[in-house]
Amino acid sequence: MNPIREISIEQVVERYAVLLLDAYGVLVNSSGALAGAAELIRELNRCRKPYFLLTNDASKLPQTAAARFQNWGLDIAPERIITSGGLLKNYFKTHGLRDKRCVVLGPADSAMYVKDAGGKTVSVQSGFDVVVIGDESGFPFVETIDSVLTELFHKVARREKFHLLLSNPDLIYPKAKGGFGIASGSIALILEAALQLRYPDCSDLRFVRLGKPHAAIFREALRRSGNRDMVMIGDQLETDIRGANAFGLDAVLVGTGITDTAAVGAPDQPRPTYVMASIAAAHPKKK
Repeated sequence: MNPIREISIEQVVERYAVLLLDAYGVLVNSSGALAGAAELIRELNRCRKPYFLLTNDASKLPQTAAARFQNWGLDIAPERIITSGGLLKNYFKTHGLRDKRCVVLGPADSAMYVKDAGGKTVSVQSGFDVVVIGDESGFPFVETIDSVLTELFHKVARREKFHLLLSNPDLIYPKAKGGFGIASGSIALILEAALQLRYPDCSDLRFVRLGKPHAAIFREALRRSGNRDMVMIGDQLETDIRGANAFGLDAVLVGTGITDTAAVGAPDQPRPTYVMASIAAAHPKKK
């Protein structure tokens, strides 16, 4: 198998009509913008290059995320931000979940995504039809997980129907100073493992996963751009690169987040088209 070629951000901008950028690990981490991010966004805005952020972060509405990026020096308009939380609206519509009672794990914006999709947010104790995991923060972790798990056990025992939705399939995310944290996909794994342990004959007790690597978020990017000449720039093999591979897009793996670019290339892995150390310009423009 041929080695994966390196590429610079300048070459990517020149080569593709539309850029799809992951947020965490590519442009930012939990404490601010990464090297080269402000310069890249400034240049894309200046030359009016079409670009979109494809993020599995379902804890912030596009307006909230845009305001945060502004504080970090990234002038990204809300309409350029495509979130996994925003995919709930179409899912609720196509699966008849409007007006269903929904327990939402996540902060206020995660609940707003559910309300915008037509769901009714409720507490665990009041009874629910849908569990939506939007984020790993915004709620008392152990107490909430225990309560949700207990009620799910009771629902299975009573043979009641319910829906399990995971907006953000990410298992981990990069933090500042080389740190990492668990993401909401890890919460889904905990609940699925517990359900499988107690009810081993019920193989359907799994969360429906939205966001990357699944196709819906890429379809939305294609709908907005109207151009299939897109490239995905991300930091994770299992979400960014696998999703781009499946959707038929070229992909660039950046080494500033989850996946070490030196460790790619195994036959059983998703394969990026190119690798890049970071989005910092190889030849910075003089001010």
